[in-house]
Amino acid sequence: MTRSMRRTRILRLAGVGAAAVLALSACSSSDDSSSPKSDTSASASADAAKLSGTVTVFAAASLQESFTALGKEFEQQHPGTKVSFNFGGSDTLAASITGGAPADVFAAASPKTMKIVTDKSDAAGTPATFVRNQLEIATLPGNPHKVSSLKDLTKSGLKVVLCDKTVPCGAAAQKALDASKLKLTPVSYEQDVKSALTKVELKEADAAVVYKTDVKAAGDKVEGVEFPESAQAINDYPIALLKNAPNAQAAKAFIALVQSAEGQKVLTEAGFLKP
Repeated sequence: MTRSMRRTRILRLAGVGAAAVLALSACSSSDDSSSPKSDTSASASADAAKLSGTVTVFAAASLQESFTALGKEFEQQHPGTKVSFNFGGSDTLAASITGGAPADVFAAASPKTMKIVTDKSDAAGTPATFVRNQLEIATLPGNPHKVSSLKDLTKSGLKVVLCDKTVPCGAAAQKALDASKLKLTPVSYEQDVKSALTKVELKEADAAVVYKTDVKAAGDKVEGVEFPESAQAINDYPIALLKNAPNAQAAKAFIALVQSAEGQKVLTEAGFLKP
């Protein structure tokens, strides 16, 4: 083999080697470019799996049945989480939150009671209205006193219960009474709507002004009577993430469930109106 032929062969081998190195480099580059996508996907899955611990929700008493159902759904969707509820009068709950009670989410039965929290800068961001609710009269089963209007509640001898005026259902009832120019002296004022309804269920009262959702939840324990003045006193229900939420990430996910189509279906089936 001549010197010229040896040089040509060496150059060819060098070319093949360079091509191989380039090919390996391309493969490595391709792998590197795809690895962030894999990492991103894994990160997204990890984020979903990160939801854990307890979500503490302070919610208006009228939300008890629907929120309890949504809490169970949330726990099924996110194993390792638990939703703990504190149901009660919105004004009492708001006072607890501004007083430092640890909570992640506040769902109030009126913008006025939510304002107690926002005025103290205890909400993270702007509260959003997620449902509305309308009043209805709850009477004893069979409506033995033949209550057919708001005016009928002023009959002498009829034992009527109202929510306290500081509670959203009480404020709404008073607004409806004022619109009708009616005066009503109840046998008691209750601190939340469930307490007012219970008085009728236990036959300790003949009637109570509550929400449609509560009448529906009570089933055959009471009978509902609609009245046109209720249209003058429909309550918006706002929900908010709290500023010092101990479990903010899971709290955001719970609020998202409430606002989702799935959550709205549960709420409308319970008798709530769409926002």
